[in-house]
Amino acid sequence: MTAVDIRLDHLATATRYAADPDAWPVAPRFNAFERWYHRLAQEPDHEVWLLTWLPGQGTDLHDHGGSAGAFHVYSGALTEDTVDTGPGGLPRITSRELGEGAGRRFGTRHIHRITNRSNRPAISIHAYGPALSTMTRYRIGDAGLDVVAVERAGAQW
Repeated sequence: MTAVDIRLDHLATATRYAADPDAWPVAPRFNAFERWYHRLAQEPDHEVWLLTWLPGQGTDLHDHGGSAGAFHVYSGALTEDTVDTGPGGLPRITSRELGEGAGRRFGTRHIHRITNRSNRPAISIHAYGPALSTMTRYRIGDAGLDVVAVERAGAQW
């Protein structure tokens, strides 16, 4: 199976979980102070997460530690800001809004942030393969991307 096939499988997995909310082991919850998340499945080759987003909640710029993945917007709308390297190696941000039912695939070197910039709560399903082991958090500095922190599964989430 190629890397493209793996990414396709992640989007199909996220979409499949989104299509059957009665099978989720927990109901989505919303937290006024931080995004809420719950792992729905953990398999040898992938994992699936349920996330909720109140208006204004989002992530920092981050990668997925070498895992490919996808996410599906179950309800509401989310904005993804993707980091690309522009001319001269400087990072540039490209934004796209994904509404209810939309999905997005990404490869192993993808750096992005996701934010609920709407005025309604949002729910999304995320699938990663292999399962997440680390996530690196970034900020854009004068010389490019600066690493802020490296988080480890089982320690920070």
